[in-house]
Amino acid sequence: MLLAIDTSAGTSVAVVDRDGGILAERSELDTVRHAEVVGDQIAAVLAEAAIPVDALSAVAVGMGPGPFTGLRVGIAAARAFAFGAGKPVVPVVSHDAIAFERYREGHTGGLLVVTDARRRELYWSAFVGVDEVGLPIREDGPGLCKPDEVPHPALARFDAASVSAGALGMFAELLYFHRRPFAADEPLYLRSPDVTLSNGPKRVSA
Repeated sequence: MLLAIDTSAGTSVAVVDRDGGILAERSELDTVRHAEVVGDQIAAVLAEAAIPVDALSAVAVGMGPGPFTGLRVGIAAARAFAFGAGKPVVPVVSHDAIAFERYREGHTGGLLVVTDARRRELYWSAFVGVDEVGLPIREDGPGLCKPDEVPHPALARFDAASVSAGALGMFAELLYFHRRPFAADEPLYLRSPDVTLSNGPKRVSA
């Protein structure tokens, strides 16, 4: 049983169980209120699912791709909750969760997942189908591009406005069950943050 968190596009939190499915889920499409809502969402899904924290086996978190500010809120929340609960964090590529949900809904063949990267840019990932246990096969990406430079034009394109934490959690459950590797524990920002630290002390004049 997992707590799943994704803030790569909006904010979504869920409690999932491999056999029981999505037990509770809360989502907020606003892309600037991650820090305001994620804590309440965690409390709400745990209460709705009536799951004590010690019943969770891990915390699954979407690693993007996503804008720096929003994505780091979800990752920080997942790590903080997991640390307090004494549970491991399992990282998942957010686009993989989107593809997983689309294929579970009946899509067949190639798929190009696209999400908003802001600054008039897009994130993309290309999939060629699913493997023998129904897990999506990512052939290329995640990548970042201008709207008129999206690759793989022959693939069926899906522009996702959000990422379901429920789908992300179920995807993570199946990765574990089938002994497949999780994503690298590195956020997929794909570009530098808006604010960077200076390399030296600030000069002060009298």
